[in-house]
Amino acid sequence: MANIACLLLLLSVSVTGLHQVWAMKSAFKPRDVLPLLPRQVSWPILNRLHSAVDLLPVFVGAASSPDDNLQWKGACFYENKAWMVLHNKSGTEFGGGTLHIKVSNAHSWTCMDLYIFATPYRVTWDYYFLAREHTLEINAWEGKAEYEYVKNHGLSIFLLQAGMLGTLQALWEVFPLFTNTGWGENSNIKFLEKHMGASFEVRPQPWVTNVSADDIHSGDFLAVSKIRGRWGAFETLEKWVSGAYAGHTAVCLRDSDGNLWVGESGHENEKGEDVIALIPWEEWWDFELNKDDSNPHIALLPMHPDLRARFNETAAWEYALSMAGKPYGYHNMIFSWIDTLNGNYPPPLDANVVACVMTIWSQIQPEYAANMWNEALNKRLGTKGLDLPEVLVEVEKRGSSFDELLTIPEQDDWVYSDGKSTSCIAFILEMYKEAGLFDPIASSVQVTEFTIKDAYILNFFENNSSRLPKWCNDGDTVKLPYCQIKGKYRMELPGYNTMQPYAHMNERCPSLPTKYFRPKNC
Repeated sequence: MANIACLLLLLSVSVTGLHQVWAMKSAFKPRDVLPLLPRQVSWPILNRLHSAVDLLPVFVGAASSPDDNLQWKGACFYENKAWMVLHNKSGTEFGGGTLHIKVSNAHSWTCMDLYIFATPYRVTWDYYFLAREHTLEINAWEGKAEYEYVKNHGLSIFLLQAGMLGTLQALWEVFPLFTNTGWGENSNIKFLEKHMGASFEVRPQPWVTNVSADDIHSGDFLAVSKIRGRWGAFETLEKWVSGAYAGHTAVCLRDSDGNLWVGESGHENEKGEDVIALIPWEEWWDFELNKDDSNPHIALLPMHPDLRARFNETAAWEYALSMAGKPYGYHNMIFSWIDTLNGNYPPPLDANVVACVMTIWSQIQPEYAANMWNEALNKRLGTKGLDLPEVLVEVEKRGSSFDELLTIPEQDDWVYSDGKSTSCIAFILEMYKEAGLFDPIASSVQVTEFTIKDAYILNFFENNSSRLPKWCNDGDTVKLPYCQIKGKYRMELPGYNTMQPYAHMNERCPSLPTKYFRPKNC
């Protein structure tokens, strides 16, 4: 502790020359120096102060001319303003610009603010420790499009609201989400408890059901929740933004010989590609029991007998076979989540942050970006081949906005460069659609707009517990309305089996945690 005291004293002496700038401020705030304390003391406290959500940047505004008077409160400096001055110091065709950002009124001597600056064509960052006017030089714009964009709309500014130390701590919370360890599993559970309001009640053992495949029928639904490793982390984030209490799905089908198969979009093939596949039940179940290291929790949702009688098995097989081998539906994955201008983004997410993340990814992995959103954005505009910057410029030309573009509903008949695009849940619901379960309103329902939650709340499933298989929830003290067949923790599916399908279902639904309120007929 003596060394820490010396370090703090040295820090205090080193900033005494700045007393005129920071007059009347405390020398430091406890949260600013917590990382200097022993880890066993500091990290538990910092864990309470910051979370993985704090990694998300907050859009504070777009800096343009000095007359626009952009001002905001930062995490460290409470008074900030910025403006943009266009110039041609480089002598290039469209010149460049200087961002002026004046920061003042820091809450302590030891804090700093981190910022991301972006246009559709570039992303950069900087941090500010001293209260004064700072500048960010952009020597030359990428071309006329970027110049016109900045001239008309300014340079977007994003604040990392947790500050330097908070961001490092938030990274510390995010990292274990992706680790395939007990630490990672506990981190995913804590994240969902904290940010989603989920509960994880331990079930009595055994945690694996002795399933009789003879009791499983075509159309029965498999809800899967993974809680560790890479897929566990992605599912955790998906659950948080969508309100779904499962992160993956599959569907059962019997062939003409009575053999049971599992249809799944997102099955990893021998090349490591995520594709749509039809897998024998025994093979699928063995993998989940013995080879899937994400600790999957699985529930079987038996179809209601009346729906089963309507289920056209031949049409379902024709659809499944037509899709087998096609890539997983990355093209429309994020668009099933975003239905509204501001009702689907958990704070501090918003459309500006989404655009910023897309811009960063487009520069780092352009092929990934094209697969994830470029084609889908072009579909919504009725254009072809535009990259993300060109999409953003085109949207502005039309007098619209990027957040409005994101809310345009996906259409089931859209065909992408690699075929029709279906996520795990869209694949199942497209099959249900082909099999007649959405008749007579099938033509007015776009199932590519459905999240996993939207699917399991459909009233397609068994509602009479006496008709569930005898082995269903065997040994569990709580009798669920569905059959949990694997997992230490009891799976909860709020709203399960309660909603009648209707035209244009799930095209305008908000999904804000932790209540995930859903208006009628959205």
